[in-house]
Amino acid sequence: MKNIKIPTVKPSEFDDYLFANWKAPVTSLYENFHVSRIEDYKNHLKLPTPPHRRSVYFFLFITNGQVVRRKDLTKFELKRDSCFCLSADQITSIDFVSQDATGFYMHFLPEIFNHPNLKVDLIKDFPFFSNWNEPHFEINDDKKIKNLFEMLIKEHLNENKEVLPFYLMTLLSEIKNLAQINQNKKQDASSILTYKYKNALSEFIYSKKTVSEYADYLSVTPNHLLKCVKNTTGKTAHELLDEMRILESKVLLKQTDKSISEIADAIGKEDPSDFSRFFKLKTGQTPNQYRKA
Repeated sequence: MKNIKIPTVKPSEFDDYLFANWKAPVTSLYENFHVSRIEDYKNHLKLPTPPHRRSVYFFLFITNGQVVRRKDLTKFELKRDSCFCLSADQITSIDFVSQDATGFYMHFLPEIFNHPNLKVDLIKDFPFFSNWNEPHFEINDDKKIKNLFEMLIKEHLNENKEVLPFYLMTLLSEIKNLAQINQNKKQDASSILTYKYKNALSEFIYSKKTVSEYADYLSVTPNHLLKCVKNTTGKTAHELLDEMRILESKVLLKQTDKSISEIADAIGKEDPSDFSRFFKLKTGQTPNQYRKA
């Protein structure tokens, strides 16, 4: 990875990325666990938010209105009864939140389940957090999930550390049960391969520099990968690779103090001047302009 440590934003740093001159009311548990209603903070968001990686797992449940979120290169439009979740270290951003949007936001660290009476393998037990599964799905019974979120908010405000892991476990288990049908939706082979390619871009952008390397990793020929990506997205695999380079560059520019030359080298553009031209062509700004904005 050429001495580049993947940067993440901690909850205590969220305000700088999400809000304009507003501090979210939080408890002492904020770094490890937080849950709140979307309507309590949506009007303070500065949109669109810059792409960033978070240090925590997070989960959204929309009960009304519309929210547009991104995971890496993919945009998701969330409506009533929609869920959206990501594990730590995944690139995300918020594009839009409607005035009538309501629902719940929650983040946590896996360590919350370090309790002698709990045994949780987070990804195995709750596969919707896996980077290789769709982060967006719908549920079938919003009343039950709403009630569990309200109970979780109550215990969170009381900072009841002993019961919070059990309420969270119950909530995630119910979500898993109610979302199973949606998680098993069928996709064609091209769409599945394209989704795997996008995930691979996010995971290996620092170490794999060519489409051929990604094709080898996915055990397909470069031509097959190119055809599937083009059929699914209308873009070439090379275009998606360039988009991921830009996205990762934005994260590094905002979340680190790495020099332009270090960032250029990290994403496979060894000449800083070439990287600056590439970045401006794709974004309309130089790397320094984006960093200072």
